[in-house]
Order: sequence, then C-alpha cells, then structure tokens
Amino acid sequence: MSLAGRFGTLLCALAAGCATTPPARLYSLSAAATSVPISSNLSVSVGPVSIPAAVDRPQIVVATAANHVQLDDFDRWASPLQENLSSVIADNLAALLGTSRVTRFPKTSSADADVRVAVDVQRFESVRGQSVTLDAVWAVRRMRDGFVQTHRTRVSEPVRDNSFESLAAAHSLAAARLSQGIAGVVRAL
Repeated sequence: MSLAGRFGTLLCALAAGCATTPPARLYSLSAAATSVPISSNLSVSVGPVSIPAAVDRPQIVVATAANHVQLDDFDRWASPLQENLSSVIADNLAALLGTSRVTRFPKTSSADADVRVAVDVQRFESVRGQSVTLDAVWAVRRMRDGFVQTHRTRVSEPVRDNSFESLAAAHSLAAARLSQGIAGVVRAL
C-alpha cells in the first residue's frame, strides 16, 4: 500500500474513533412516600420550587472535595431537576395527604388552592458512594387567611454504592422526608 493510502486509512480510523460517543445515561427522581387512601378534598399548590444554580443543569453535579465539584457529561437528569423535584414533592404530598387535588405552580391553575407550598432548596449535594444532602427552607400558606409557617429541613441520606442510580434513589428518599415534614404542617393547619 502506498504512503498516501496508509495515511488515508489512518485518518479514516482516527475519524471513526473520534465520532463514537458513549450514550448518555438518564436518571430521574421518583416519589417515595407511602400512599394513604384518598380521603381528603384538600387542595394544595406546590411551587415555586427553586434549586441552587450550581445544580440547575442537565449534568449530574457530584461533590468530589470540600470546594470542588465535577460535572458528568454522560450521566444526566432526564428532565430539568427543578421540575422533577417539584413534581416529586407534589406526588409525595398527594400520597401523604390522601388527596388527588395537588397541583404544581405555575404549571396548572392553583388560584383556588386551600394551601400553597413554596420550597427554596439551599443545598442539593451528591457525593458518590457516600451520601446526598438536601437542605431546604419551605413555607406553607393557608390561602383563606394568609397564615404562613416557615420551616427548614436538612436531610442526609446514605448512598448504597458508587452508581448514579443510587444517587438518584437517595435524593428521592431525601425528597420524601422533606415532603413528610411539609405534610405534617399542612395537616396541622
């Protein structure tokens, strides 16, 4: 084979190697609260739910040291994390409160809600093989008289192994614990 032919073959091999990209692996949070039978007509509007800018991206952000995080281009959230977390909190509250009348603000009309829940996540940290941390300030407002209660929930859940699937599962459990605290306050109103 001539030198030009070998060079062309080498270029084709290099181009083929560069064109192969591993597929993205997608993860999502899921509702983890234990359901109770539907027994309430209470209407709850969840939102806004905010998350820190550092984790508000498609890539899963992993803490690797005290002041260092790493983004993984191939391990990503299946949908925007803020929307996924808002949906999970709403699903958990519906299960915990025994009502089918839980909506997400502003996705659906919540003007007639009995209770409004706003959540400001201060910290959403993932450490592979160790733990996840969810730290949120949240407020429950009774709409008929404007009475508001503000609380803070700090939750740390262990991660069973080094996988991203385990990180997502641990964050789902942390969101369930946050939802339990919110449901307790809503019930007491």
